[in-house]
Amino acid sequence: MPDSNLGYAKAAKLLDIGKIAELAGIDKKYLKFYGNYIAKVSLDIRSLNKGKLILVTAMTPTKYGEGKTTTSVGLAEAFNRLGKRSIVCIREPSLGPVFGVKGGATGGGCAQVLPMEEINLHFTGDIHAVTAANNLLAAMIDNHIYHGNRLHIDTGRIVWKRAVDMNDRALRNIRIMQKGYSYGTAFEITAASEVMAVLALSSGISDLKKRLGRIIAAYAKNGMPVTAKMLKADGAMAVLLKDALMPNLVQTYENTPAFVHCGPFANIAHGCSSVIATKIALSLADVVITEAGFATELGAEKFFDIKCRTAGLKPDAAVIVATCRAVSEHGLENLGKHITNIQKFNIPAVVAINRFSADKEKEIKAIMDYCSSLGVDAVVSESWHKCGLGGIGVDRVLMNLINNKTKFRQLYRQHEPLTQKIEKIAKEMYGAKSVRYSRIARDAIRSAEKLGYGKLLVCMAKTQMSLSDNAGKKGVPKGFIVYVSDIKVCAGAGFVVVYCGSIMTMPGLPEQPAAERIRFDNKNEIIGMF
Repeated sequence: MPDSNLGYAKAAKLLDIGKIAELAGIDKKYLKFYGNYIAKVSLDIRSLNKGKLILVTAMTPTKYGEGKTTTSVGLAEAFNRLGKRSIVCIREPSLGPVFGVKGGATGGGCAQVLPMEEINLHFTGDIHAVTAANNLLAAMIDNHIYHGNRLHIDTGRIVWKRAVDMNDRALRNIRIMQKGYSYGTAFEITAASEVMAVLALSSGISDLKKRLGRIIAAYAKNGMPVTAKMLKADGAMAVLLKDALMPNLVQTYENTPAFVHCGPFANIAHGCSSVIATKIALSLADVVITEAGFATELGAEKFFDIKCRTAGLKPDAAVIVATCRAVSEHGLENLGKHITNIQKFNIPAVVAINRFSADKEKEIKAIMDYCSSLGVDAVVSESWHKCGLGGIGVDRVLMNLINNKTKFRQLYRQHEPLTQKIEKIAKEMYGAKSVRYSRIARDAIRSAEKLGYGKLLVCMAKTQMSLSDNAGKKGVPKGFIVYVSDIKVCAGAGFVVVYCGSIMTMPGLPEQPAAERIRFDNKNEIIGMF
């Protein structure tokens, strides 16, 4: 058997994507082919089936990640082995992490989505389309001002940033110089762009156009928002995104159908794959496995409170991925906090212990015993080298959980004031003592509510390395205060981004980026991506 992610990817026996579509119940007339192994699926597809929805989340991760994607893919493969038609829905990798810390982001071993190189690189061009739509709006703002500024845009309050799908800290602060004016701005990574969130949350082309039109580009001198629709940019932006709106169909190592679509980050955006992919998958499969970025207090909270509320989804169960490595760094109590977090949404959960070769049996047993003391099953997952077989224990627990009706609920009510929603998340999900707001944040919240944006959902932007907003606080911090530095109204996405601590929307590369390892070998095959 192969001994590396790349080895498994090279050893995989891929089926023609038309055959994968057939296994998923998709007629070929709904496909737009991108070679032999990738296709986009038309939004016109219809089915009356209604599958069960399972979310994969995790405890607080280490800097290496704990294997949520590997676990998600392995679970989908396992359900297929149990005779259930399953589809896994995950996010598209961003080039930033691919060339930064993480390398590839398609799962691992024989629990990965394929073809790996194409998915990790340019894929079907969706992220490039988001970048183009984002930057078109930026160009049209400056062009509007250059040609007379009929909307009376305040050049000191242009809030729309440019985007690029790469970690590049040099672009965190730039200055736009135009005839008669200049202003400070920045680039953000494409995964943090509101356009990415809009694409991921849209239910169809009509909804996409409306959401794009609501995007706030700047504020006028009278304090009123200037939107993409007012700048007449929304139509062209939608045209740029017409193909990107269609979900991408690929396959796992064991030829299980997979949708890989949209890629908002979970620490600075809402961290979920698209509403459209999830809904199409639910209409086709018995069981749909999807994941949310990082841990329960980030990706899972946003999945429940933003994605599910927006799309009218009701998840049936959750899987919390734990590892001996993460328990060693954060402690068992950290895992317990994440179990409690899921239970606050009235969702049944199982803990999947993603086993690594260096793990000791006593470490595994300690996790199992701890979870048992909390009344939650913990099952070893070995999908990396056992494929679907490695997830069957977890799947059998899930089969019992998803057959029981749940009374799913969100953490907060949409009409609550913004500060109340923020503080509920900080206190109940993070365990914070209180929330402190900068003067800038308080003024921004007051302005947002005055302009009628107080009922928007809340998307917290904070570090993924701690339950708190301080990456150095491990385990389950006590008595800490969450510091809100600023907010941004994302009227198109339908939420307010709340910036906590020192979070940035443009990551930087590490001292030794993954890009140093990625290259062609002497056979002109890509190596180093895993």
